[in-house]
Amino acid sequence: MTAALPLMLKELRLPSIHRFWEEYAAKAIDNRWSAAEYLSHLCELELADRETRRLTRRLQESRLPKGKSLQTYDFSAVPSVNEAQIQALSQDVSWIEQSRNLLVFGPSGVGKTHLVSAIGEELIQRRQRVIFWRTTELCQHLEVAKKERSLPHFLMKLEKYDCLILDDFGYVHRSDQETQVLFELICHFYELRSLMLTCNQPFGNWSSIFEDKAMAVAAIDRLVHHGTIIEIAGESYRRRTALSHRAAEVSPLANTNK
Repeated sequence: MTAALPLMLKELRLPSIHRFWEEYAAKAIDNRWSAAEYLSHLCELELADRETRRLTRRLQESRLPKGKSLQTYDFSAVPSVNEAQIQALSQDVSWIEQSRNLLVFGPSGVGKTHLVSAIGEELIQRRQRVIFWRTTELCQHLEVAKKERSLPHFLMKLEKYDCLILDDFGYVHRSDQETQVLFELICHFYELRSLMLTCNQPFGNWSSIFEDKAMAVAAIDRLVHHGTIIEIAGESYRRRTALSHRAAEVSPLANTNK
């Protein structure tokens, strides 16, 4: 009977139990586990490994930038960001379950992309499905889908995600085709799924994104109706980092020349 066990476990798609049942059988004998205790340990192992594999798959499909986590975000460098608020948004998924939005505004280089990517990663850890897109790239895919008459199908594919991240929203080209499909996306996701977006343009400047003023107003209305707005102020973090690195490189030379 035990000779057929590996095959049965493979057919049942229990890879972790398949790998460790013999090792745990030896432990069961040494520790005098009952049959129920032995089975319980194996099931716990399988469930833990299955959760790890699920997280790996979700992170891979999310397209999130690498290395942008809450642990690597320097809150001290961006005092306008409320760390407690970000932690709350990362740990409490009720806003995702309610299809609410998160809109992050600020000039270039203040860490907007890092922030939404870090929140996205935390949401995945809490069993939410997240996908990250550069807005201009997504618009190109939406335009192609519309030309091929497959836009409804493409939007339905995006529906499987609990949260869609639109990065660099303010860099969308002001054209009829691009802004039309972007507006259709916003309308489709309204009260259906959550959107997180980063933008370097305040609402007052969205006429540079949407050629039609009425469309701009309607898009803003849908985004803010169930939305939280975070505004990041301050000097470019990237510029500050570059200047500090340059100063560190110049300093030893200055000492040598004295």
